[in-house]
Amino acid sequence: METLFTEMNNCLVVIPRKRLDTNNSPEVAEKITEKIQDGEQKIVFDLGRTDYVSSAGLRVILVTAKLLKQKNGKMALCKANDQILEVLEISGFLSIVKHLGNLEEAVEFVCE
Repeated sequence: METLFTEMNNCLVVIPRKRLDTNNSPEVAEKITEKIQDGEQKIVFDLGRTDYVSSAGLRVILVTAKLLKQKNGKMALCKANDQILEVLEISGFLSIVKHLGNLEEAVEFVCE
């Protein structure tokens, strides 16, 4: 899998490597959905190793946000490059999901 899943301060950290697109987004979405169904309520997408997010990748982020909202959960994004930040801004995602500069800030925000 091109995406790493790890824990930090009782928060699931999702780290897509290189790309979050049609090739890997179904698998990532399935894994996140399973985690949420198992009780996970705090998720951070660390985009520091991600070069590109397609519409399929954006859909994973959106579905995650919706699932967490239903469970009174919380999520954040961090370390997106300028190109990904621009896509998130233009698509309106930054009004739905908070983006922070580093992983520690994102985890702290989600754990508030």
